[in-house]
Amino acid sequence: MDNMVDVLRIAAAGIGGIVTYIWGPWDALIIALVAMVVIDYITGVIKAAVQGKLSSLVGFKGLLKKVAIFLLVAVGVMVDRVIPATNEAVRSAVIFFYIANEGLSILENAGELGLPLPAALKKSLEKMQDKEEKPDIDSDTDIEQ
Repeated sequence: MDNMVDVLRIAAAGIGGIVTYIWGPWDALIIALVAMVVIDYITGVIKAAVQGKLSSLVGFKGLLKKVAIFLLVAVGVMVDRVIPATNEAVRSAVIFFYIANEGLSILENAGELGLPLPAALKKSLEKMQDKEEKPDIDSDTDIEQ
């Protein structure tokens, strides 16, 4: 039995290493993005059910879009790796963008369900989306063009 526990621990460590390599550290940004993606999907399903428009095809397409979000985060991580002076700024910018985008979509879904929308939350998400975060590249770094 101890061998099985050891195998599971090694497998979990390996999977954790792969996930961290692909999407960067498991920090507050990625946790927030995962939460927003899940909440947006759930509120979208609720909205579709209430409106009588629930469709497995539409739901599947929605899941594919969510997967694409995480693929773009992985691209941001890879860009940060090849341009080390960015200090994870590209990954962060991609995540900030999608947190704001998903948050606004959640508010839209809630609004269509007839829920009142907190103005402060909407303003904060709009500011996040409008904020063009530039990668923090050290100006002394030589990058050939």
